[in-house]
Amino acid sequence: MEFQDAQQFVVRSINEITNRFQKVPGSAMLIRYIQSSYQDDPVRSAIELILVIFFIRYLLAPSYATHKGNFVKLTEEEIDDLVDEWTPEPLVAPQSAFEEAENEKLPVIVGPTGSRVKLSNGRTVTNLASYNFYNFVGNEQVKEKAIQTLRTYGVGPCGPPQFYGTQDVHMKTEADIASCLGTEGCIVYAQAFSTISSVIPAFCKRGDIIVADRAVNYAIRKGLEICRSTIRYYEHNDMEDLERVLQKVIKEQSKKPLTRRFIVTEGLFEAVGDCVDLPKLVELKLRYKFRLMLDETWSFGVMGRTGRGLTEAQNVDASQVDMLVGSLAGPLCAGGGFCAGSTDVVEHQRISAASYTFSAALPAMLATTASETLNMLQTNPDILVQCRENIKAMRAQLDPRSDWVHCTSSPENPVMLLALKPDIVNSRRLSIGEQEKVMQECVDEALINGVLITRLKSMPVANGANGKDEGWKLQPALKVCITTGLSKKEIEKAGVTIRHAITKVLTRKASSKLALPAAS
Repeated sequence: MEFQDAQQFVVRSINEITNRFQKVPGSAMLIRYIQSSYQDDPVRSAIELILVIFFIRYLLAPSYATHKGNFVKLTEEEIDDLVDEWTPEPLVAPQSAFEEAENEKLPVIVGPTGSRVKLSNGRTVTNLASYNFYNFVGNEQVKEKAIQTLRTYGVGPCGPPQFYGTQDVHMKTEADIASCLGTEGCIVYAQAFSTISSVIPAFCKRGDIIVADRAVNYAIRKGLEICRSTIRYYEHNDMEDLERVLQKVIKEQSKKPLTRRFIVTEGLFEAVGDCVDLPKLVELKLRYKFRLMLDETWSFGVMGRTGRGLTEAQNVDASQVDMLVGSLAGPLCAGGGFCAGSTDVVEHQRISAASYTFSAALPAMLATTASETLNMLQTNPDILVQCRENIKAMRAQLDPRSDWVHCTSSPENPVMLLALKPDIVNSRRLSIGEQEKVMQECVDEALINGVLITRLKSMPVANGANGKDEGWKLQPALKVCITTGLSKKEIEKAGVTIRHAITKVLTRKASSKLALPAAS
């Protein structure tokens, strides 16, 4: 009797479940599929059932190990002893004696900057240490435009872009830059340094391949460190070595899953001053199917007939460069940075670039200043011609006439980098640290004689960039920034002062470790 009751209960339950299941949309189709599948191939039905069970089990399983690890158990006393013995590493390395001495003598400018500035000690000196190449800082038209914008929009947007920080002047600046370069779109960042260091990790992730020049600047190196991609370096500005590295990457990845691959380099190199061969770079990029990320921080507003950058100077279509990054804080005397490219490239950054999403938008006054100075370069190319004439005048006083230094910068680069000649370094066996001290003494001597210059500051190589780059060492150099705020005669006079300062510093060391150069 009990067995019959149980049997009837099972039958009623099955009928009830069947009736409810048949009310589910699509249930009839599923039943017909199972019935036909069982009749044709019962083994297939069994395998599908196993797969369904495995799938459900996989979804319900935890993503981490639930069993306890085999850890060493410590007593409270042992834990306290370890905590007392632990010494945290300092956030910043202690300053060396050389750095302390340099900081004590650091000149401080009082009042507005320009071609001639007043220092805190009361002296007025010629300023060749700022990026005011076209004297836009002292331009009355730019000042008046900035004042009008300040009165209309206030000091800052006080909000991130895409939320309540985007203003019409930001959209106009983006449109102006895109129109100038001939790209589909452009995105403006609030900080110049963090532009390239955010663009790289916005597109490059773990497992991607990046091939970079050994001499790329510190901002790029930070971007390479953040993205955690696999980094491969090629010799500075060596297109043959670049092709060798690209071929090696293609061979290594031939039997692996497809990954994104990028070439990252600069237009004008901050650490050396020379420019890249962009047509050859584009050729290699297309041949080996890499994306090209070009940092034009120092070439935009400088290279080309109207300052459009390296693409204009070397007659390359800007659309051939996937991500074209530049600065608004250098030649344009504004602030912030930008990345130009296709519409997809630009829109992707609006939700993926850290320094764009998590920073306040660029102040409206700086956005307007960038548009204004960019328009001045486009409508009056004579500004660039005058700057290049001053560059030639300065080079004529330094590079061929000095027995001690040579200029590593491109002929049209207003930032002249003057490094010690190789024979001087080799004959005197100067280390990198000793060269930096010599350069700082030259800076101090030039300042005593009324010319403010600076030197190329070295930054540490990014740790954890997942790429071997031990062979690259930054060459210490003087940094002389040319400006149109000075006449040709004033530039020549400043050049003579710098040359005499270099000669005086290196000559007075002849009695110690240094020796006079061989007569040429």
